[in-house]
Amino acid sequence: MKPRTLSIIAGVSYLIIFFAAIFANFFVLESILKDPLNAIQQNHMMVRFGILAFMFTVVFDVVVAWALYELYKTHPLSNLSTYFRMMHAAIMGVAIFALPVALEYNNGQEILKQVEIFNIIWLIGLFFFGIHLILLGKIIGKPKIIAFFLIIAGIMYMIDTAAHFMLPDYEVYGSIFLALVAIPGIIGEMSFAIWLLVKGGKENHEQRVKE
Repeated sequence: MKPRTLSIIAGVSYLIIFFAAIFANFFVLESILKDPLNAIQQNHMMVRFGILAFMFTVVFDVVVAWALYELYKTHPLSNLSTYFRMMHAAIMGVAIFALPVALEYNNGQEILKQVEIFNIIWLIGLFFFGIHLILLGKIIGKPKIIAFFLIIAGIMYMIDTAAHFMLPDYEVYGSIFLALVAIPGIIGEMSFAIWLLVKGGKENHEQRVKE
C-alpha cells in the first residue's frame, strides 16, 4: 500500500477516535458521574451508544497502530512503538467490559463503582499509550513541533497515571494534571492527524524516516 494511502488511513482513524472519545467521555461518562441512576435508567440508549463509541476507539486504535507501523516500519523504534499502542488498545478493550455491567444495576453507588473500574483499567492503558507517544515523537522526527508535543504528551500521560496511584490526594491536583495531559495531547495528536491527512506519505517520506 502506498505511503500516502497509509497516511490518510491513519489520519482519518485518528479523527474518528477523537470524535468518538469526545462523545463517550464528555456526553456519556460525565452524565453517568453527574446522575448515575438517571443516566442508566432514563438515558440508557445514550449510554449504550457511548459504549459503542469506546469500542470504535479501540478498533481504530488498532488501525492507527497498523498504519503507522507500515508507514514508518524502516525506523528501528517502529516495532516497539506499535507494541505499546497495541497494549493500550487491548487494555482499553478490557476496561470497556465494566460499562455494560453498569447497565444491570439500579443502585447509583454500584454504577459508579463500575465506572471507577473502567477508569482505573483505562489509566493503566494510558501509561503504555504515553510510552507509544514518546516513541512516535522520536520516530516521526519532523515536523519538530509536532514531535515535541507528542513526546511531552506521552510523558504527561505516564506522570498522570503514576500520580493517580501514588498521590492519596490526587483529586486536589486533578484539574492541573488534566490540563497538563490534555493541552499537549490535543495539540500533538490533532496536529499530527491533520499533518497525516495533508502532507503525510508524500514523495519525501522515505528520506524523512531515515533522518
